[in-house]
Amino acid sequence: MRRAAAALALGAALVPALLPATSASAVTTAVADARPSVHVSKKEAGKGGTLTVTGRGWRAKTLLTLLICGQNMIGGTNACANGDGRAVTTDAHGAFRRTLPVAEPPKPCPCVVHVATVTGAAAAADAPFKVAGHPVAPLPKENTGGRLTVLAAPRLSGSSGLLTWFGAPPQRDLVLTVGNVGSTPARNPVFRIGTSHGVFAPKWEDQQWQGTVPAGEKAEVRLPVELAAGAHGDYLVSLKYGGKVLVEQPWGVGRPWGVTLFWVLLCLVIPTAVFRIGMAVVDRIRPRRPAAARRHRRRTAQRNVTKGDGGSAALPWFTSDAAPSTTTSTERPKSKGSA
Repeated sequence: MRRAAAALALGAALVPALLPATSASAVTTAVADARPSVHVSKKEAGKGGTLTVTGRGWRAKTLLTLLICGQNMIGGTNACANGDGRAVTTDAHGAFRRTLPVAEPPKPCPCVVHVATVTGAAAAADAPFKVAGHPVAPLPKENTGGRLTVLAAPRLSGSSGLLTWFGAPPQRDLVLTVGNVGSTPARNPVFRIGTSHGVFAPKWEDQQWQGTVPAGEKAEVRLPVELAAGAHGDYLVSLKYGGKVLVEQPWGVGRPWGVTLFWVLLCLVIPTAVFRIGMAVVDRIRPRRPAAARRHRRRTAQRNVTKGDGGSAALPWFTSDAAPSTTTSTERPKSKGSA
């Protein structure tokens, strides 16, 4: 009985030790398979050539951009040949295949083929590539003032007000939790915030966060983000520190319908005002009748009123003096004795 209990106890102790390893291995394999991947048909090619870029593990029916970037894209899309980039949409299985022309990026190599999503959740992947004949230079040295990394998913805090509905610049706060994985504290770190619309390169702006992140500690960072007046559509907010992109957060901005309403009302008010002004001008420049004609018209109106009150008008073919008298008889008096 004791031996059976000991065997059961040993089996119970071994099962948990074996299951986590198996589960961890399965999870690692699943995560590795789910990550977006990029492959190139050539490792090296010169300017003017072409290469085929393939990928797997992306979201289905997602628009992607393909770029050749220098300095391993440490400086973001500013280090990429944006004018020679290409776009592609993944199939139902999250795979794609696209031909990309070889172009020299504005930064020296080492170079990569960078693939990133345009809309939706941010995702990106790189594949090493060498542009033949393009300069090669060492990568920029990493800043030793603390190494920050993002520990939690970022978010955009805030909401649009009434003025934004009429075209005021949309504003938000980019909130993220960062941790210092370096050996020195990061004091008043300077971040670079970029906003991009569509396939255009982001516009970067330096912002200094007031505070210190000790080595091995974490802190919540809140940085303001502002777009141009009248901005609307799908935007991407990027955050860099130490030359590396830490965050890419999508931002959907609604259309400022108040501006549209204003123009509609303006199109209705202006024609009405022009019509009223035109009628006033016509009434002012219209020729007036002489005073004598107005007096004659007034007399005629008074005479007509008098006739209407019961007065008799003289006939045109005789005057009042020539009218027959009612007291005068035209018959001769009869003589005496006549019948």
